[in-house]
Amino acid sequence: AMDRDKRWERVAQAFASLVDGRGERAGSPRAAVEAAYARGETDEFVKPTVIDGYAGMKDGDGLLMANFRADRVREILAALADPAFSGFARARVPALAARLGMTEYSAELDRLFLALFETENLTKILGEVVADAGLNQLRIAETEKYAHVTFFLNGGREQEFPGEERILVPSPKVATYDLKPEMSAIEVTDRLVEAIDSGRFDLIVVNYANGDMVGHTGVLSAAIRAAETIDACLGRLERALIEAGGAMLITADHGNCEQMADRATGQAHTAHTLNLVPAILVNGPASIVGLRDGRLSDVAPTVLGLMGLAQPREMTGESLLVSGSAVKAAGRR
Repeated sequence: AMDRDKRWERVAQAFASLVDGRGERAGSPRAAVEAAYARGETDEFVKPTVIDGYAGMKDGDGLLMANFRADRVREILAALADPAFSGFARARVPALAARLGMTEYSAELDRLFLALFETENLTKILGEVVADAGLNQLRIAETEKYAHVTFFLNGGREQEFPGEERILVPSPKVATYDLKPEMSAIEVTDRLVEAIDSGRFDLIVVNYANGDMVGHTGVLSAAIRAAETIDACLGRLERALIEAGGAMLITADHGNCEQMADRATGQAHTAHTLNLVPAILVNGPASIVGLRDGRLSDVAPTVLGLMGLAQPREMTGESLLVSGSAVKAAGRR
């Protein structure tokens, strides 16, 4: 139900269970999970299951979507409410009396759903500041993470900023990403190197999906292969950026594949972690001698500092860059 890569065969199963009560059946949620485990299904891949007594949706019913992750609900909501939906054939679409969501999900869905909480209008965010400076920027990712470098990075906006371009690379169509832990990282890197060599962009933002998506499978050998793939890709980017005279900041917003087993039970660990993530600066300016510890809100000010752009008052974070002059001044004190 929370697919975001147009794997319509998955969404169709969720649609059938919600609308018509068709699918795997169980007497209780606990029984449904136990049956899924018996079939060899892990938490992420439990098949849509209908609990005894549920008969589906009727005309006149209301729909409340409690998920606030826009990228994870767009497909199922479009199937349930959009008359123009074409992802798969729908035998029946209930005439709903009301459609509500926790937030605004997309320009198309906002015409069909009432948002309980409107999206906060964020101003002077990273992409906007770069655009206001008259600079060009590129956003690139494979489809599993495309929304992260576009919709989310732009403060919940679908539209590009002036001077912003986007490259979308299809993710591989496999049942689970442990079957192809490289995902589309090599293809993404090919396009990235081309973009760097072109000299057209002042800022390039990329999201490599492997560490997260392969980490969710819980398969250690696949996670190792994913890390090896990204290591090789980052090496290619480093060489291209040094040749072009650019800098690269590497970081993440959460952990995952660094912990592939539960320390208490020894079972596979498939969730995000709260571990600290690295912040690595490659080929930074000669005046920068290191990075201080910080938090996620410090990333945008750091990027602006590397680009020589002033940080707007709206950004509450602080640059992670540590200059040689600051170190000398601290030593004198």
